[in-house]
Amino acid sequence: MPERSTNLPDDLRADVQALWDYHDMHHELRPADVGIGLGSHDLGVATFTAELFHAGMFPLIVFTGANAPTTVERFPRGEAVHYREHALELDVPDAAILVEPEARNTGDNITLTRALLDSRGVEVGSVVLISRPYQQRRAYATCKKLWPEVDVMCASRPLPLDEYIESIGDVDRVINMLVGDTQRITVYAERGFAIHQELPGEVVRAFSRLAQAGFTERLI
Repeated sequence: MPERSTNLPDDLRADVQALWDYHDMHHELRPADVGIGLGSHDLGVATFTAELFHAGMFPLIVFTGANAPTTVERFPRGEAVHYREHALELDVPDAAILVEPEARNTGDNITLTRALLDSRGVEVGSVVLISRPYQQRRAYATCKKLWPEVDVMCASRPLPLDEYIESIGDVDRVINMLVGDTQRITVYAERGFAIHQELPGEVVRAFSRLAQAGFTERLI
């Protein structure tokens, strides 16, 4: 298997940065009722969820996620299960963590987490969605569609683009994910899965150039 690169090529940098900046909701966090860690291949989501818990941002965590083709090898028992174990290693009390192990997409993350909290009698007026950086906008749009009455804030590890690529270990994977999530902003709204979000012209053009450059693995 060829070695994966973590170096972002100069000729792609401006377009990748444009998508990266677009997906960051730039929410100012304030204390919420629940922190919801959205499962993915990125264990940093669990790390940052634990950090926010210890900072007093929420008293309860829900980790949500089963598996996807991109995560089953790394997290064979399911994303949420592995996230919980990692949070326990970071001294989050077991009593402060709920696990939702069935979700297979962002819509499931929201609806199944909401059902789990309802079943436990947890009253929720506000949530922090913790995700990969480029999933913030899609997670927000999905939550506003499926759980409109809740106050939602989005958060991710505050890493610059190059440091995030280094942490994932594969620049092509990150670019493919960014391109795929950008397409989903429009497609999922059209399909009724999420609220509408404007795409600035510079984002549309950056998306098109990156897709034309071959970053199409995550396109629908």
